[in-house]
Amino acid sequence: MIHETAYIHPAAVVEDGAVLGENVKIGAFSYVGERVEIGPGTEVMTHVVIKGPTRIGRDNRIYQFASIGEACQDLKYAGEPTTLDIGDRNTIRESVTMHRGTVQDKGETKVGHDNLFMINAHVAHDCVVGNHCIFANNATLAGHVHVDDYAIVGGMSAIHQFCVVGCHAMLGGGSIVVQDVPPYVMAQGNHCTPFGINVEGLKRRGFDKSAIRAIRAVYKNMYRSGKTLEEVKKEIAAQADDEPALALFLDFFERSTRGVIR
Repeated sequence: MIHETAYIHPAAVVEDGAVLGENVKIGAFSYVGERVEIGPGTEVMTHVVIKGPTRIGRDNRIYQFASIGEACQDLKYAGEPTTLDIGDRNTIRESVTMHRGTVQDKGETKVGHDNLFMINAHVAHDCVVGNHCIFANNATLAGHVHVDDYAIVGGMSAIHQFCVVGCHAMLGGGSIVVQDVPPYVMAQGNHCTPFGINVEGLKRRGFDKSAIRAIRAVYKNMYRSGKTLEEVKKEIAAQADDEPALALFLDFFERSTRGVIR
């Protein structure tokens, strides 16, 4: 179904079965497959390929040469009808690639809202990306990676399969991430190591001085006190009721499977 207000350039191809919402724009030489749903106000520029099953929300901007919803690069993939789900108000710049999931995971790659994917960023199969994230040029996510809200991934960085990058974390350019990065932490290097907390980012997002002090204290406990991670976890759990910002650490530790950067 194609809404009457949608615009499709005469040189574009939109297969039967695609669903285009109100005021969707499809540019010249772009291709939209039969199992693709695009929400209101989304603009697909020239030379974009979108295959399905893929659902794209409203008010997204997808720039030229992006490849969205293609079959994944996993040798176990055998053509199963897995999906890609993209939320609202994302900016997907030139040559970005986002692949569908695999049945070995949940069968879905998921991208949230208000994210910026700069040129040539890659989101592999079964990744989960939160909201308000920034991926600089050539940032690469391997399969099954989780990147939480407000995280920033620097240019030319690569994140290993199954890693978790916590909320408000910031990865410097050229980082190679092979273990999980806790919330609020700034990290960089090959292999990626921590360099403090993302204070400026937290201030911009409205964290008060009390919350930032508590987060900094957790960082010092994790990386400078000589305590084991299990000891630190217990202390965070005892403090989280008084400082809600610390709850993100507890959620992160529950999902961490590759170990935490040290």
